[in-house]
Amino acid sequence: MFTKKLIEHFNTLETPFYYYDTELLEKTLTAIKKSSPKEYHIHYALKANAHPTLLNYIKEAGFGADCVSGNEVKRAIECGFDNKKIVFAGVGKSDKEINYALDHSIFCFNVESLHELQILNQLSKNKNVTANIALRINPNVDAYTHKYITTGLEENKFGINPYEFDQVLLELKNLEHLNLIGLHFHIGSQIQDMTAFKNLCLRVNEINTWFIQKGITPEHLNVGGGLGVNYIEPDKEAIVDFESYFNIFKEFLEVKPKQEIHFELGRCIIAQCGSLISKVLYIKNGINTNFAILDAGMTELIRPALYQAYHKIENISAKSGSTTNKYDVVGPICESSDCFGKAVVLPETERGDLFAIRSAGAYGEVMSNHYNLRDAVKSIFDKEV
Repeated sequence: MFTKKLIEHFNTLETPFYYYDTELLEKTLTAIKKSSPKEYHIHYALKANAHPTLLNYIKEAGFGADCVSGNEVKRAIECGFDNKKIVFAGVGKSDKEINYALDHSIFCFNVESLHELQILNQLSKNKNVTANIALRINPNVDAYTHKYITTGLEENKFGINPYEFDQVLLELKNLEHLNLIGLHFHIGSQIQDMTAFKNLCLRVNEINTWFIQKGITPEHLNVGGGLGVNYIEPDKEAIVDFESYFNIFKEFLEVKPKQEIHFELGRCIIAQCGSLISKVLYIKNGINTNFAILDAGMTELIRPALYQAYHKIENISAKSGSTTNKYDVVGPICESSDCFGKAVVLPETERGDLFAIRSAGAYGEVMSNHYNLRDAVKSIFDKEV
């Protein structure tokens, strides 16, 4: 991935920075379109990465936008996404955010509570409009992933629980400015066990049937996203096996006539397209631990500190055949949790070496922050080199 010419160019740039391979992004988007039936609607989850340059590629591929904040809705509109392909989810939408989305006639609000239904109806009434809604259902399906990125269990804050269904339908009869068009599900992120998606399909079938028996046939079933990527060997699986993923839904999801299926894919589209490029500031050798101290830190990639997430770390300056050593790869932030990896086996490393922290395209730049008054870092694209 990192050619000699590219590394030479990196050495002329101020580090750290995010590097994006848009050629890989285009191949990934093509693979999704090739693997998914035409009746499947794909919405890109902006929370994974909302850089306008990347969004332009995704919009041009014909995908919609899955947004979880008012500013994500705004970014999608500013980047030219079709308003009728924009979905607004999120457990805590503010009045300001809802009003903005109403003003731009987005496709659908994924509503997460009875109280939100009431507020959305009132705000829609104030504008004399009717809002399309899908009920975000908490299906109580285990995603077999990290507890902080699980969203579909009863203990999570997201969605409406099945024991609330009767009350919700009763309330909807009096909410004249809401138009129920679908059901929405999302069970978590970085899911690699396809059994979780099979279990989701079976639960969606049950809930879909319950609503149909109540005289309501949802036009749209949104089954969310959450498909994981290979963080350990990113080059081996640069593009996810989308065909196997979609085949799960083809086989196990019981779609009724005229029902349409929606997906919200984020990480699996963008993660492998991005790397965090950083330079070694210091080598600090100890009796038990050697440290490689980088100029990038948890302010540029917080996932290892937040989730204890693994990212492959490469010394892209090292010559082939170099002797190896073990390093704790850390950043400059005044926190002990500012660590990208412990006892990482790397070629003998010295000041000025370039490191690539892989699979940083998702939840890297978008979760960056200014802690310790750090400057925001730049994004570099392959077509600029």
